[in-house]
Amino acid sequence: MAEEIRALELNKTWTIEELPPRKHLIGCKWVYKVKRRADRSVEHYKARLVAKGFTQVEGIDFHETFAPVAKLVTVRCLLTVAMAKGWIIHQMDVNNAFLHGDLAEEVYMALPPSFSTSKSGNVCRLRKSLYGLCQTSRN
Repeated sequence: MAEEIRALELNKTWTIEELPPRKHLIGCKWVYKVKRRADRSVEHYKARLVAKGFTQVEGIDFHETFAPVAKLVTVRCLLTVAMAKGWIIHQMDVNNAFLHGDLAEEVYMALPPSFSTSKSGNVCRLRKSLYGLCQTSRN
């Protein structure tokens, strides 16, 4: 959990503010997963903070959710062309990829469980996408 919070804070995912009047607050929760090796032994434990996006209101908390995705047939076709032409192909992985998208909307989320501030009534104003939000894939 500490590693996930550190990644969120380094990425400036939110700012701590007071909830403005007449603004909708969404909740959040921790989701835990055990990553295992092929022999079923434990590789590591993973914790991810997820927003309760199912409570978002369309037109207020989000506007667009459509996200274009490449079909597997298209990817295979491009790989075939690259192989035929002798092109070099590179693969990469982006850690915490969903957390890099900037939010255009004002989205306020409750403080994560076990997270506290010196002032009561504070919430997180999300500046970047977070897992679970309706518009995360689009961002």
